[in-house]
Amino acid sequence: MIKDTVFPTLTGTTAHYAGNGRKFGYPTANIASDTDLVDGVYFGYATLGNYVDHPAMIFIGTPVTVGDTQRRVEAHLMDIPDEDLYDLTLSLKPKVFHRPNQKFDSIDELMVAMKDDEAKAREWFK
Repeated sequence: MIKDTVFPTLTGTTAHYAGNGRKFGYPTANIASDTDLVDGVYFGYATLGNYVDHPAMIFIGTPVTVGDTQRRVEAHLMDIPDEDLYDLTLSLKPKVFHRPNQKFDSIDELMVAMKDDEAKAREWFK
């Protein structure tokens, strides 16, 4: 993990993408972004609607494992109900870089990594 770094706040209007996060059990709020942050998984805080500075796993990059080609920023707000959160302002404060983006050989391998990301995020948020 990269610690002791101040990352910029990322803000945008939530948009529709393929919905893969929801299919995998990790629904996300997504924004288009031209950030120059390194692609990968971050832990930090999200503000979206009634959720203010809510713990979130943040993905920046192109989800190449699922065949996507469009770079974006995705935030999984931890432990909230799965609901449609489109056309709202999303503000993200990445606090720690967890791991780089990578292409997995299968969806199963991606799911193992996501579960590991979640476990490490929960530990970091304690």
